[in-house]
Amino acid sequence: MNFDPKTDKYPYTEYTDQHYLVVKKNDGAVFDKNYPYIDDSKWFRFKEFLMRIALYTVAFPVCAIRMGLRIKGRENIKKYKDVLKSGVISCSNHVFMWDYIAVMNAIRPFRSHILAWDINMRGENKGLIRYNGGIPVPVGDVNATIASMKAIRDMLNSGGWLHIYAEGSMWEFYAPIRPFKSGTAHFACKFDKPVLPLAFSYRKPGAIWKHIFRQIARFNLTVGEPLYPDKTLQGKERELDLTRRCHAAVCRLAGIDPGENIYPPVFDHNKRIDYYTTEYGKKSK
Repeated sequence: MNFDPKTDKYPYTEYTDQHYLVVKKNDGAVFDKNYPYIDDSKWFRFKEFLMRIALYTVAFPVCAIRMGLRIKGRENIKKYKDVLKSGVISCSNHVFMWDYIAVMNAIRPFRSHILAWDINMRGENKGLIRYNGGIPVPVGDVNATIASMKAIRDMLNSGGWLHIYAEGSMWEFYAPIRPFKSGTAHFACKFDKPVLPLAFSYRKPGAIWKHIFRQIARFNLTVGEPLYPDKTLQGKERELDLTRRCHAAVCRLAGIDPGENIYPPVFDHNKRIDYYTTEYGKKSK
């Protein structure tokens, strides 16, 4: 299903990782070296448990209806369960406010943590994000970054799951797969974990979604197969290779032919959206 980013009525920004949604509240939370990025306290785990019940009984069904969600490829969760239970990083495009609920639905019974925009973790949805595994990304504090990295390392090494939106921000109903930042590959290479790609794509909305929800499409979420760091490569070359392979995998899962030299899929190479071409847009389904 095709979308033209020049005509869709969404305020996509100049750079592909910028946010355009407005977070109205700020509780002043400080994400420093003392913040519990992975909170294992009994009280916190109890609230996570309650949230898990709400997910299965309310959020999953409501999200499936609201998004018109179809999940494909869940057989890969069972096929690679032994790989996944040893610690994994997943990545996907980010195209709907609550598409993380769809991700959690797709990977069940596994539970995941998710890297979250620090502003969201101070805003009106902070509790929903935090108790569903949200880990704020600290900004401008080296010691806080080190502390968060250690917490993520320990979580992954104990068999945990980390989800990353590799594009860096949420753009509603955006069909092309934006350039990926290197964070997904950095974590995978640093902690020697596989990456599981997932991709959101679209179907025509149907009468209910078009006229009641005023939604321009319904969603598919497709689960891929694990990708592994290439240990014949070193350092940044290994990260760049894995970033490119993850991007290509998400493209294919979304029904897009990644081709060759259509555009640089790595954020550091080109941050702008104006290099997207009509030819590329026609390749989305």
